[in-house]
Amino acid sequence: MSAVYDEDVSTVYEAFYAGRGQDFAADAGVLAAIARARGRTRSVLDVACGTGAHLRGLSEHFADLAGVELSPSMCAVARGRLDGIPVHQGDMRDFDLGRTFDVVCCLTSSLGYMADEAELAAACRRMAAHLVPGGLLAVDPWWSPQSFRDGHVAGDVVREPGRTILRLSHSRRTGAAVRHQADYLVAGPDGIRHLRHVQPLHLFTAEQYRTAIERAGCTAEHVAADGGFAARGLFLGTKKP
Repeated sequence: MSAVYDEDVSTVYEAFYAGRGQDFAADAGVLAAIARARGRTRSVLDVACGTGAHLRGLSEHFADLAGVELSPSMCAVARGRLDGIPVHQGDMRDFDLGRTFDVVCCLTSSLGYMADEAELAAACRRMAAHLVPGGLLAVDPWWSPQSFRDGHVAGDVVREPGRTILRLSHSRRTGAAVRHQADYLVAGPDGIRHLRHVQPLHLFTAEQYRTAIERAGCTAEHVAADGGFAARGLFLGTKKP
């Protein structure tokens, strides 16, 4: 599994993606609508919850929420902004909260951090273990081997009051493994900082996602979805009795 986000990158992560157009609240609404259509409206666990942006949106739709996040700095940001919502530091491959939820979600393509099929299967097993019978598992996949663009370069500038964030990124593929490097220049009243974040990621096929979800004890399907999920859709699983 890849290195976690460090403290410096955690301070710009959400601002960058929101400034680039990701609407975390709208994504939460899409997921809540899917859950509501399946009669799952009480509790939700967000695995790899990051800074808690999706949890904050989900709190408008669910009364009982929790998060799991590997990065200590991401946990700190999430805990500081989510009043009354527990955020547990843990690894999606082996976490155990000792309880179950109506909905377990893993968003922002976080399963792409799994190094291979064994890790993907382990993460899906742990998520399914936290579902009530009939509960909903929702997974936002990363790019597939067919859709990934090797050597892709991107550049974005996000401006907010008192701060400008420039990010340049490059991805290189070797087999199903991807090395993704992102360099940030963050300009503010105290000067300009350079942050570098290198992530090892993995390209899984649709069949590999389905197999991991099914072997975790759920049915599995891929559905089209709106908002931030439009590019890759969602994999949904229903926990078998």
